[in-house]
Amino acid sequence: MEFDDDLNACAAMVEEGDPDRFRAAMAVPVRARSVLFPLYAFNIEVSRAPWVTEEPLIAEMRLQWWIDALDEIGSGGVVRRHEVVTPLAHVLDAEGAEILTGAVEARRADASREDVTEIRDLDAYLAATGGGLLWTAARALGSDQEARARAAGLRGARANWLLGASALQRRGRRPFPQMEAEAIGRVAARWRDDRAGLGEAPSAAQRRAELAVWRADAVLREAAAAPRRVLEGTLGQAVMRPRLSLALRAAGIGRAV
Repeated sequence: MEFDDDLNACAAMVEEGDPDRFRAAMAVPVRARSVLFPLYAFNIEVSRAPWVTEEPLIAEMRLQWWIDALDEIGSGGVVRRHEVVTPLAHVLDAEGAEILTGAVEARRADASREDVTEIRDLDAYLAATGGGLLWTAARALGSDQEARARAAGLRGARANWLLGASALQRRGRRPFPQMEAEAIGRVAARWRDDRAGLGEAPSAAQRRAELAVWRADAVLREAAAAPRRVLEGTLGQAVMRPRLSLALRAAGIGRAV
């Protein structure tokens, strides 16, 4: 795939809306970027869809639009013309479209503004969204390490959830069952220590996909040590060391997660 107007639009969308993934994509070869930018732009569009309206029904309709687009891609028929959907159709096969459909379905909880009452339910949501996205990216880049990809994606989604928890609170959603700093610290510590599925060494394709979660370790450590920053919205503001970590991982020197 050449970088046409659609791919350039996807890259610009990711640069503005998801700077961490943009930096990760820019650290891989151009051919890999042409795979990653449509996936990351899709993720931005879908994650925003439930929040652009206060009406749950309209939010559901926006999510259904993306499910229908993925169904068109997966069925191999005519695909609607759209600056994200069109390049996405060049990246996904039927299985990839099915995985991302699960990610969109999980976001119906956002459309209905559901509070988090159980950590296991939150983990299932994060596994479907973050885990599903990273596995789709890894597959599209040539990896067959599903368990590792999903585990790495879950780890990144957990970190992002902690980073966004205060914003969710401001939007009227309860991001954790218990909102006291001590309780959040316990969750963050468990997430920090959970490396299930990450024992297998990553392939080159897998490593490129996992660059998307380059901040996860640092964010999880910080949240466990200073959980009040989660509530204050000041988590992850020191980024120099994580950026060095990204550079090392892109060079194949650092740990992949």
